[in-house]
Amino acid sequence: MKVLLADDHDLVRETIAAFLESDEGTSVTAVSTLDEVIDAIGDEAAFDIVLLDFEMPGMNGLEGLGKAQARIGKTPVGLISGTASRDVAEKALEMGAAGFLPKTLPARSLLNAVRFMAAGEVYAPVDFMAKRDEEPEHQFHSTLSPREQEVLVGLTQGLSNKEIARDLNLQEVTVKLHVKTLSRKLSARNRTHAAMIAKETGFV
Repeated sequence: MKVLLADDHDLVRETIAAFLESDEGTSVTAVSTLDEVIDAIGDEAAFDIVLLDFEMPGMNGLEGLGKAQARIGKTPVGLISGTASRDVAEKALEMGAAGFLPKTLPARSLLNAVRFMAAGEVYAPVDFMAKRDEEPEHQFHSTLSPREQEVLVGLTQGLSNKEIARDLNLQEVTVKLHVKTLSRKLSARNRTHAAMIAKETGFV
């Protein structure tokens, strides 16, 4: 099985590639932007499946998924993400994505899911797709703007302002302002305290 994997976080990309290549007969070509994906696709028969990180440079939300699908034709294209919502997953599947893979999937489940999609099936983890329907809306959804929520998720992942800015296609100074505003709204002393509050209240 030949896999084209795209993720802009070096450690995440290398870890997922290692998981996949632990399966005998699987080879992974790893890139970090949508432009590199388009360049690597080349001829339709080169890969059995393409995996795209939802947050990487060039994606612009689900627009990048559509571009990759148009480029590669019938080859399955799946979406991977550590932060995308159930709504994003549903829209991706409606667009014809081969599946949606949360980055929290165990290694064995990830490998099985990729095999499943490469075989022409559609994969979406049942617990992830059902979970959001069962959960009431978190209080932060009404107190924080959507962008502030995205920045807060980045804080809980231990990302710097520069890394969050890169992931969200924002200026670093804009992220700094969001951190200041959401910290005020959460009565947090600093970014670390804001991340702790998010985790303690079940936001992430």
